[in-house]
Amino acid sequence: MLLIGMYDSPFVRRVAIALDLLGLPFAHRDWSVGKDFDRIRAYSPLGRVPVLAPADGEPLAESMMILEHLDDLVGPERALMPPPGAPRRAALRILAFATGAIEKGIQINSEWIFRPPDKRHPPYVERCRVQMRGALSELEKICAAAGEREWLVGDRMSLVDISLACFVTYIREGVREPFEAFPALAARVDRCEALPVFRRYHAPFEPPKADGGAA
Repeated sequence: MLLIGMYDSPFVRRVAIALDLLGLPFAHRDWSVGKDFDRIRAYSPLGRVPVLAPADGEPLAESMMILEHLDDLVGPERALMPPPGAPRRAALRILAFATGAIEKGIQINSEWIFRPPDKRHPPYVERCRVQMRGALSELEKICAAAGEREWLVGDRMSLVDISLACFVTYIREGVREPFEAFPALAARVDRCEALPVFRRYHAPFEPPKADGGAA
């Protein structure tokens, strides 16, 4: 399998970590959605990452679809998404807040990466920031309630833990959001980020260039 995209993308990163944890070997192309946009579009017309190209099938785009495919490959006993019922509902609730936070963080970044200063709309950016912080506040409550429990859902690492760490790290490093108001969330993410599998697929945030420049 071939994974396309840079590891500073939280979506590419969570797929890489999932592949590693599931023992699925893959090659990697460190392509940017800026300067490598046309190359990425050869695999996915949207030009978005991640893209996973199996050796014997059509490329898959969008990280959640890729992750569902990986769970299908390994079967329910090893799947990273918790099983149906209460565990799945708990996972979906956390993932909804985490996904909402990262989407708003990326929208904040897109304003200053892709728009010239005179085209930016501060009220929109502030609205995104309020929404992002609202989601982070809910995640803080969830992490505080979990206390020292090793994993948020179930008795082993799941897609919830992987996604939370990847998304929050992007918000801290890429959006540069302060986390003093979210100590339980920050501590849980720090524990994940200390694990070798997370360190292997970490890259400093590198803003893409809208003009296809060197980023």
